[in-house]
Amino acid sequence: MLSSGEAGVQYTTDVSAMRLVTDQDLYQLAEEVGSSLRAAGWRIVTAESCTAGWIAKALTDVPGSSQWVDSGYVTYSNAAKMRDVGVSERTLSEHGAVSEATVREMANGAQRVTGVEMAIAVSGIAGPDGGTAEKPVGTVWFGVATLQARGPGAVCELRHFEGDRDQVRRQSVAHALRLALRLLRAGRGQ
Repeated sequence: MLSSGEAGVQYTTDVSAMRLVTDQDLYQLAEEVGSSLRAAGWRIVTAESCTAGWIAKALTDVPGSSQWVDSGYVTYSNAAKMRDVGVSERTLSEHGAVSEATVREMANGAQRVTGVEMAIAVSGIAGPDGGTAEKPVGTVWFGVATLQARGPGAVCELRHFEGDRDQVRRQSVAHALRLALRLLRAGRGQ
């Protein structure tokens, strides 16, 4: 169930994410992403906040991933987001760390710094605390920049996941990998 919002934001409820995401699920998704990246001759970088490097870990669990994984940034703090991937202080103060604007800047910044073809960024509220009425626990923003979809055209999506901290983070990793795979298969950067 997809609908478009402002600036191409897609809001959905991901029914498949409502079940427990296993390590095997993540491995299979990472394998598929790797195969698609390898076929395209691309490399990927991650810029992660609430997943704290888990997307990069899932990708590098696949043998041969050095052919298509460039690097990963864990930008958990606002200071790291600004220092490592160039998120502006203004964006953080006006929109917060968990926002479309922030993940767009994270993805674009990671791609700019590394020069790779695909960058994926994630920032969210995994819980058990930190949520607000506007951004409850389970709110996660995703951003992907590719050669064809970058700058203001970077693809951003918002998800709301249910479950405890581990479940929210697992669902976030799975969704990030599915998003990368969907864009690769759709030719959004090729």
